[in-house]
Amino acid sequence: MRAESSDPMRVLRFWKPYGVLTKFTDAEGRPTLSDYIDVPGVYAAGRLDMDSEGLLLLTDSGALNARLTQPRFAHPRSYWAQVERLPDESALQRLRDGVTLKDGLTLPAKVSLLPDTPAVSGVPLPPRSVPIRERKSVPTAWLQLTLTEGRNRQVRRMTAAVGHPTLRLVRWSIGTITLEGLSEGEWQMLDESAARGLRRW
Repeated sequence: MRAESSDPMRVLRFWKPYGVLTKFTDAEGRPTLSDYIDVPGVYAAGRLDMDSEGLLLLTDSGALNARLTQPRFAHPRSYWAQVERLPDESALQRLRDGVTLKDGLTLPAKVSLLPDTPAVSGVPLPPRSVPIRERKSVPTAWLQLTLTEGRNRQVRRMTAAVGHPTLRLVRWSIGTITLEGLSEGEWQMLDESAARGLRRW
């Protein structure tokens, strides 16, 4: 990653598909970012698990990377989670108030029950490349959760703790940057103004 300079930093947003690692090489030959992104010198700012999808930011700026990954620079990240069964208001409120996990109580979160499959640019999310584990007798529901901390597999652990395991997880936004205008597997370089606005924000 480059040292900070007066040169414009590069930041790109990417819709990571399911099953792709958030790194550029893998000794086991699994899909990586290099299968989609051919921009030299940029690195993922934060992580998105192999079995999760959605927004990933990459940059050549060490300072921005730190702001997006270090806990002291708390910033909102929004996720869409398809969960087993329809959560009642009690379960939603537990998620909002904070859930006790093995590594402690989570911070309060914004949580809402979505009426339908979420959409990007007016188009419902495409089916996942590997279908979710779905049982005909068990309904599913979509939640939107906005967190300001980034514990390992936090959304999955939170929904499981209130009795609604996550079947599919898509990150919709990081701060002011969203998936809007992207297709799965597509990336776009942010213009200089948007990139610097993200850092200031």
